[in-house]
Amino acid sequence: MQLIKEGKNFTRINRLLEWLIYMIGYTIVFVIVSYLFDSLYIDTNHAYIYSFLVVLIVYLLNITIKPILVTLTIPITGITLGLFYPFINLFILKIADWILGEHFQLYNFWIALWIAILISVMNFLMEGLIIKPMIKRVKKHE
Repeated sequence: MQLIKEGKNFTRINRLLEWLIYMIGYTIVFVIVSYLFDSLYIDTNHAYIYSFLVVLIVYLLNITIKPILVTLTIPITGITLGLFYPFINLFILKIADWILGEHFQLYNFWIALWIAILISVMNFLMEGLIIKPMIKRVKKHE
């Protein structure tokens, strides 16, 4: 019974770490892009709150809507050899832009596409370098 509880605790810790890792990664992407380009607007009155909300909304959309979009666009992604995948992230960003209204706005399509590409690269690196090895370690302990 004690081993089962420890296994569940490992799973909870992994999910928390995964969430933190993605939050930090998305925050880094948005900070880099906001310093490089003026086409990304986050409300300056409460910049930290809205920055956190943008990152949280993008994360929540990535774990809820993105799997559905990826499944629906498998033929297009296959035909384009994976080059369509950043457009899924672009769609997620535009949904976040729509949800937050005037507090978060993407003015330029090309900058939004660069953000989507950076998010795609960050997701790929996070999955391959951090998340999957972490899951393998936990499975070894169980």
